Amino acid sequence: MAIVDSREGKKIAIFNGTAKVGEILSGFNQVALTPQDLTSPVAMQMAISRIYEVMTRAAESGPKKKFVAEVRFNDSMGNPIVLALDLGGGMPNFSSREVRARIMVELFEDASKDASQDTCGSGVP
Repeated sequence: MAIVDSREGKKIAIFNGTAKVGEILSGFNQVALTPQDLTSPVAMQMAISRIYEVMTRAAESGPKKKFVAEVRFNDSMGNPIVLALDLGGGMPNFSSREVRARIMVELFEDASKDASQDTCGSGVP
């Protein structure tokens, strides 16, 4: 990680990592197992039912492929970070499915807006 800009009220950090590009069927992005799903046989059965319902709904609407990149890097404290990047309906023009990734994080204060407002459109204040 490198801090590339450290002006007053602004910090930019660049992280380097790797990414695996692959395709998924849209609609299955809601399928997830949590640790709580494995706590008892009943919890496991409820999780399987939930997954079955999502898969059935996706199969009824028809499969739609889209490409995603699973990006992996370590934060400045050494913790592994994994995130997904939606690449759309077409395979990017890469010669390999494993590519390098550069992640930029910019921290800043926006004095013109109330700090409690959503500034990035993601639902995160």
